[in-house]
Amino acid sequence: MTQSNEQYVDGFLLVVPSDKIEAYRAMATRAAEVWKEHGALDYRECVGDQLDNEGHVNFRGLSGAGEGETVVFAWIVYANRAERDRVNTAVMADPRLNCEGYENVFDLKRMAWGGFKTLVQL
Repeated sequence: MTQSNEQYVDGFLLVVPSDKIEAYRAMATRAAEVWKEHGALDYRECVGDQLDNEGHVNFRGLSGAGEGETVVFAWIVYANRAERDRVNTAVMADPRLNCEGYENVFDLKRMAWGGFKTLVQL
């Protein structure tokens, strides 16, 4: 079903303390520049705004975000999975991605991520 010309997406869901959003923005901005320079087609980091929707599973509950925390929903788009693998290898070797000073911005153990094949694209 997947062809090499279908875009591939890495998706992320993470919890960030509300008082650390600006520090997270700085870290994410640096990461976006690195990913884009190495070939990512799009890079988005979105902070929760409307999260508590009655009658539905919500992102706050799904992520385990508590009082004083918010949810970040992010994704990176690549030309295809092979390109994603190439880009991520280059990114992980890039010294600019060193996040010293950002260790307390969010808990990596609470982050969910995965790779996704494109199902519909218009």
